[in-house]
Amino acid sequence: MDLLVLTDLLLVVLLLGTITVYLSSLAGRIDRLHRKIETAHAALDAQLLRRVVAAQDLASSGFMDPASALVLSSAAQSALVADEEDDAQRSLAESELTRTLGAVLATREDADELVADAGPDSAVAGQLLDELAVACRRVELARRFHNDVVRSCVALRRRRLARWFRLAGHTPMPGPIDFDDTPPPGLAGR
Repeated sequence: MDLLVLTDLLLVVLLLGTITVYLSSLAGRIDRLHRKIETAHAALDAQLLRRVVAAQDLASSGFMDPASALVLSSAAQSALVADEEDDAQRSLAESELTRTLGAVLATREDADELVADAGPDSAVAGQLLDELAVACRRVELARRFHNDVVRSCVALRRRRLARWFRLAGHTPMPGPIDFDDTPPPGLAGR
């Protein structure tokens, strides 16, 4: 009889140990995903800043007509000063910059015309457009990566065990970052 009780006790201890290890592993995965989200958010911020700088450089280069340069500069400035804590305001400012870039560089011919009108400085104009094209693609990729990590974290946090045992602690549920980040058609192929 003593052996039977000891065996049952050992099985209970093993079961509790297995559950504890599994919950600890799940909590660690959630924590790693939250750190990955922070890193992805910082990378997205850096790429957004790079895009703003590239847009400002193009607007202030003198290669664009004054009206387009003013509109682009204004949209870039709005995106630069948008409050990072207010997601709605920032999304609006970034989407507005994307729309402005799309209007200014609506077709490949617009970009080619900008380079051609630069005359002897056409290489500089081409370089500015190339930098802007790279920055736009990087913003698109950084936002997509951030949202993929957020989606993974939310799916893990919505598991029953993660909710029941509050494995995420008091960390707020992460949310995706949504704004229009479509690269301007005029920069396609650059």
